[in-house]
Amino acid sequence: MLAIPYSRNLFGIIPWYSFLIVLGAAAAIFLASKEEIRAGLPKDTVTDFSLIAIPCGIIGARIYYVLFSWDMFRNDFLSVFRIWEGGIAIYGAVIAGMIAAFLFCRKRKISFLSLCDIIAPGLVLAQAVGRWGNYFNQEAYGLRVVRPELCFFPFAVLIGAGDEAQWHMATFFYESVWNFAVFLFLITARRKWFRYRGDVIIFYAFLYACGRLIIEDFRMDSLYASSAVRISQLLSGLIIFAVLAYYTARFGLKNVFRSLLLSVSFVLSVLLDLSVILWTGGLIAVPGETALVRFLLLLLVSAVNIFALLAVYHRNAEGNILYADVKSEEPAV
Repeated sequence: MLAIPYSRNLFGIIPWYSFLIVLGAAAAIFLASKEEIRAGLPKDTVTDFSLIAIPCGIIGARIYYVLFSWDMFRNDFLSVFRIWEGGIAIYGAVIAGMIAAFLFCRKRKISFLSLCDIIAPGLVLAQAVGRWGNYFNQEAYGLRVVRPELCFFPFAVLIGAGDEAQWHMATFFYESVWNFAVFLFLITARRKWFRYRGDVIIFYAFLYACGRLIIEDFRMDSLYASSAVRISQLLSGLIIFAVLAYYTARFGLKNVFRSLLLSVSFVLSVLLDLSVILWTGGLIAVPGETALVRFLLLLLVSAVNIFALLAVYHRNAEGNILYADVKSEEPAV
């Protein structure tokens, strides 16, 4: 029965959680290594970077989680280091990894954006794989499900053991599916659509944030920046805002029509983002608020943001496909 894991361990003392993280990291390294020459980077760049990025990512993910859930660790400081028990945050890993990538590229004198572009698809695939570690650890689940017709996997999972087990929304599964969809989009778009260095990593951040903005609202173990503000939703909203602002600055002056289209899309998206941040942050209230209403609003926000960005990029992007199937002889700068 998949609704509840049979064990936390793969075999012996090896946790599924650790195994899946390693598996996801290996897949990311393999995919990125296949692209480094196409991107104009020296051979073995990805291998060398991975030796730095993986430990930095794990440390960053743990620090981020501990900072925003300090009450769980304050009375047992050694538990901070028991990472195999779960308790890491992907945003912390990505932030630490980006810092490591920037410093690595500065030292090697290679393109930071090119390195990020080839890493992004494997990174989101690793996130899709790693989310299943939450399943075996029985964490990252959502609201309780009480309607009998909805008590089935993969919509819901059983949390607990024996007679005390309860059905909860399988939010880890939702995010895994979303991340895999983002992976498929990125590996397709980089060959057929993207024209500028940095597009792959920017679209990764944007699309992941759009999905996380919705899914995080259902989770029962969210990290909070304050008593009412979910840090992942706040950070997701800021990422969406930053990406839209970036492409506004990049494309907004080409001609009046494009500038107007981008401005309208941008303003609408920002207004929706701000309303969600205020709402999920508990600063405003809506009478008769329900989980379904919140879901529909968040879905609308993410959909508008995604379609606005795709439409603007499609109308404004010019030039050759940067990561086309035909290998480019131009080195990264």
